Parts: sequence; structure tokens; C-alpha cells
Amino acid sequence: MAKSIVGLDISANGMRAAEMGGPSKARPELIRYHSMALPHGAVIRGEVVEPATVATVLKQLWSAGGFTSKNVVLGIGNSRVLARDLTVPKAPLNRIRESLPFHVQDMLPFPTEDALLDFYPISEGVDASGPVVNGLLVAALKDAVLGNVKAVQLAGLNPVAVDLVPFALSRILLRGEQSAGTAAMIDVGATTTTVVVSSDGVPRFVRIIPAGGDDLTQALATRMGVSLEIAENTKRSLGLSNAPTTPEEQAAVGIIFELTGELITSLRNTLTFFSVTGTSNSIGRVVLSGGGASLGGFGAAVSEYTRLPVTAGDPYRNIAIGRQANKAIKEKGVDSSMSVAIGLALGTAA
Repeated sequence: MAKSIVGLDISANGMRAAEMGGPSKARPELIRYHSMALPHGAVIRGEVVEPATVATVLKQLWSAGGFTSKNVVLGIGNSRVLARDLTVPKAPLNRIRESLPFHVQDMLPFPTEDALLDFYPISEGVDASGPVVNGLLVAALKDAVLGNVKAVQLAGLNPVAVDLVPFALSRILLRGEQSAGTAAMIDVGATTTTVVVSSDGVPRFVRIIPAGGDDLTQALATRMGVSLEIAENTKRSLGLSNAPTTPEEQAAVGIIFELTGELITSLRNTLTFFSVTGTSNSIGRVVLSGGGASLGGFGAAVSEYTRLPVTAGDPYRNIAIGRQANKAIKEKGVDSSMSVAIGLALGTAA
């Protein structure tokens, strides 16, 4: 494995890459990071549909960001990826992974031969049949992953691993002293919202909700008859916390509250589901990240609905910052949308 590795987060509205040095160290170093927008339609809900277009932008991203490593960890985390509780007979991890198609064929909404399967062990126990391993099944449709891999290869890069976005987020935002207790990490992306509940840094529950910030932008554009650019600016300027001053703003605020309310209700129901599944760990706090979570008043609304304290995730808190990365942070400020890319790079040490 090279001394440095790049975590790459590809979404509908752009790409973010973070190069990490010493990912297996207690305090790995963020060497450099960069982001770049993508042409509309090149990526749909996290899946690359135009590999050649994405590859071209990837080359530009690598050049503009000055990345020195071509080894890349890709993230997956859209509506065609699922994570579910699974208990299997105790065995070496490679044996468990080999046996997954036989254990999960009745759990998946698609044939096992069309899926990529993995198992994340959490704990061990004993049931009526003997020793068991409790963990999370991760399943993704192959074609939801292979387009992203192809784009990376077309750009002349080397995809060394594919990791689940929820694990990457938990790895970086619930790290060090932030891992203590049971916390819910919520990342609001462009087209998906990821929920991870972790206890003492160990993911216990994962859900991917097929809704994000772009859905609100699209609703504003469609209902108000404006361009996506105007809709995005309206969303950011008004949010949930600013009072409207015109009839147009009043209409926009109504749409913002409606769509955001639906998402927050889904989040509350998701956390409630975790709480009633028999676990002895109650959620003590919520950590927010992602571009969609920066909507004005969103954090306060989540806290009100869930009755939990809410803080903003800081992906830079428990890592060392290199000179180039530090310069970028001073210029741009803390950017929680880099959380996925940083967490993916750290996964190579797991």
C-alpha cells in the first residue's frame, strides 16, 4: 500500500477527493483535498452514468488538487445499497463472506448473483445452534458500483477498495473522544441522506434515505417556475430560519418547510425504529454533516423533532492537517462535505 491514499466521493453535484498520509496511524494526516463540479446528468443518485465524462473531470480534479497518489478508495451509498442486521454461525471472516449468498437470498430485493455482498462483524454471542457472530450485511447491485469503478480506471487511477459511505462517515466524525457513547450521525447529501448509529465508535445501525438537498432545489424550481440556479440560491438565502418579506419568498418558505419537514420526519422515524429494536443503547446526541445539513435552521429543527442535542460534524478535529490542506481550510473554512472522502481514505487501515 502506498504511503498516501485518496478517498473519492462522487455525487450528483460533484466530486470531492482527500489525500491522507499514514491512514493507519493514531493521527493520520490530511495532505491535500479538492472538489470539482460535475456536468448535470453525468452522475444520477450516486451512480456514474457517463463514465467518460466523469473520467475527464477526474483528470482535471487530480491536476487542480495536486494529488500525488493514484490509489483510490471509492464510496458507495445510494438507494440501491442496503445494510441490514445479520447473525451467522461463528466462522473466520473469509468463510462468512463466502457463505453470504446462502444466508441472505431471502433478505434482498434483488438476486444474489446480481449483488456485491460484504459482512461487517460487530459482536459475538451464542444462540440455540451454538456460537454466532452478529453484524451488518452490506449488499449493493453490481451495476450500481461498476460504473463508478470504470470511470476511475478510465481516468488512469487505481481503485484499491470500495467502501460503504456510512462507515466512512462514522469513521471520521465519530472518532477519538467523539466516539464515546451512542450517537446518530446524519449526513444530508445531494440525493441521499445517510443515518449511522454508533456505540463507542462501532456502527450498530445504518439506513440510507433516498432524499437530499437536490430534491428541495428541484421542488422549488418546478413549483415556482424558476431555474435550478435561482432555486438553489433561494433555498440557501431563506432556509428555515429567515422570515419571508415578499409573496414569492412566502411561497418558497412554504415549499422549504414542507420538503424539509418530510425529511426530518423520516429521520425521526428512523431513529425511533433503532430505539425500539431491543437495543440497550439509547441515542444521546446527533452529529450533522453534508451540504444539505447547512440549510439555515436545519440543525435546530432536527433537535426539536428528535429531542436530542445536535452538533455539526468536524472532519478535521481528530486528524493532523498538512501545510497545503491547512492553507485550503484557512481560505474556505471547515467543509463538512469533505467528511466522506476523508473517512474513505481512513478505511484502508480498518
